[in-house]
This record gives sequence, C-alpha cells and structure tokens, in this order.
Amino acid sequence: MPKRKGRPVVHAATVLALLASSAYFTYELRKDEQAKKPAAQSVTDNALQNSGEATGKQTWERLNNPARSVLRDDKGEVIATFTDGARTATLKGSTRTFSEPAITKTKVVTDDWVRLLPEPWTKDADNQQWFKEWFKKYYRSEEDDIFAFAFQYTPGAPVKKDDQGLQYAGQAFYGPFKADGVDRYEQTDFYDYLGIPYTFRDGTTMYPQTDRLHSVDCSGYLRLVYGYRARYPLMAADDKGDGLPRTADGMARGKEGVDIIELQGPSPWYVRPKNTDVLQPGDLLFFKMDHRTANHMDHSAIYLGLDTEGHKVFVSSRKEQNGPTIGDQGGVSRLDGNGFYAQLFRSAKRL
Repeated sequence: MPKRKGRPVVHAATVLALLASSAYFTYELRKDEQAKKPAAQSVTDNALQNSGEATGKQTWERLNNPARSVLRDDKGEVIATFTDGARTATLKGSTRTFSEPAITKTKVVTDDWVRLLPEPWTKDADNQQWFKEWFKKYYRSEEDDIFAFAFQYTPGAPVKKDDQGLQYAGQAFYGPFKADGVDRYEQTDFYDYLGIPYTFRDGTTMYPQTDRLHSVDCSGYLRLVYGYRARYPLMAADDKGDGLPRTADGMARGKEGVDIIELQGPSPWYVRPKNTDVLQPGDLLFFKMDHRTANHMDHSAIYLGLDTEGHKVFVSSRKEQNGPTIGDQGGVSRLDGNGFYAQLFRSAKRL
C-alpha cells in the first residue's frame, strides 16, 4: 500500500427549486499522486461494443457483462444504455466540459448525460409506457443530470438558494479541522451541507451539526448528488431503512444497484481489478485506503469517463482538497496508471 503521511423534511420551495434547476474517507497525508421498437438483436459479451451496423433506423440490442439493453441510432452508434437491475441510465446528448482550471489541468469533455430511471431496468422495459414517456422527456434534454449536480459543489461553484433562502448548491467542503489542525472531521452528510433536519423514509430524523454547514464527506457527497438532488431513496444509516446506505462501505456491500466490479482477492485489502473497461459514466467507485478500518471500503467516488488525455477519471469529496474535486491534491483522480487512487481502487456499483 502506498504510504500517506500522517420523504424528507424539506421546504416545498426547495423541492421546486431542485426540480426547476433540475464512508467516510479516513485521512492519511501523502505526496503522490424515440422510434418504433424493433425486435431485440443478438446478445453479445462485448462490454465496449459502441459501434454497430448502420441500419437507417434506431435499433435495440441486448448485451451481457453486465446484462443490459442498448439503443443504437440509424448509424449504429449507442445513444442510450440501460442496465438490468439499475436505475442509472446513460444517454447521449450535447457535449459539455467539466473542469477545475484553478486546481488541475484535468478536463472532461463528454456527450454522456447520466439520469435516474423511475424504476430499475428490466429486459424489454423499452416496451412499457412508463419508459416511453420517460425517454421522450429526457433524451436530448438539457435539464440538470447527475454530472450537473455533482459539479455544483466543486471549487468555485456558484451558490444556489431556494425561495426560503436555503442554500442547496454551491462549493462544498469536507469538514472542519480537528484539534490537531491537520486531520479533518468525517461523518458529514448531505443534511449537514443543507443545515436542516431531514426525516428519512423509515421515520428517522437526523439533525445537522452546526460546525459542518456546507460540508460533505465522500459518501455524503454521493448522497447529496444521487439522493437529495436526483431523488434516489436514502437510508438513515447503513442498517436503518432502505435505499442508499450512509457510508462508502455500506454502499459497496449494500443491496442497492448492480455490482459492476466485485471485490476480489483476500480480505482485508482485496486486490485492484485487472480490467475497468466495464465501467460506465455515473458508476459509483469504492477504494480501500486505511489499514485501521479492517476490511471496510474507505472512499467513494463518481466515475466520469475519459478526460481529454484519455485517462479514466472520477470526482469525489476528499480531505486534502477539503471538498468535492477532480483535482490532484492527495492523488490524481484517475483509475488508470499507478497513482495512489488507482492502486487502491477495489469495486464499482451501478445504482
């Protein structure tokens, strides 16, 4: 291991504003880095089969590893991907650029838009009315998606408030320093960022810590983006309620979503996956980073795809940067190569 030093109580106006605008990470310092549906096509195992035969019309195809349905345009290019058992869908749309020029040279230019389906995908769901209505609304839509939400909390992101003055977007921090002035407090969830009590689906109400306002740890950041903003159900803790668990380890081992890359090798460190080509933009990533946490996953992130240099990159909330970032402080935000995070990447899930 590389060494390192050292339904909710929400204002109605907030919900309207959200619709309109459409783990913890244990600290150790380091220097390292809509057309008519035809019959389904043949099933293949090629995870990266993005180009197919030009047919002059949209066609559906079934693929394996993981089991999924892809929609191809008239030229045979994949324009949408839906994974069995997952609500996360990737749609092609207009090209966007995500960057943090004051912090890193990393830049992501992508035509992928990541959205949540109303319910988990199943084979032949493209025949169902709920999906036809959903696809008609969101294909080529520029309403805020998962990526847009995620970058509304990175350095320099502008503040957004609802009609009641509640800030629901804007640069987020990881958490305040501990007494040593070096390490930062963990266990900052999305309701700490908001600064309001939140009642979960099981009736549990959690209250914000006043010194954690506008802060989220790594898993709290994922819950802020996927849960509070995109409306994926949330658990009050890893063992309370249903939905997305509270910690990185809870998410990695939980029943929600589909395991895209499973934990491999002996506990407690497991091993780095040999192949990451099955990843899709929007997947949740999990890392094993600290010997003090037994076999727990210690960090979580959102996979973005390839940057302009061809590296597989992610965004996450981390202590060294003090908040969500694609930056390099504490380690470059890449899965390829031999950087700190790349070496400690362990598993992935698609919600």
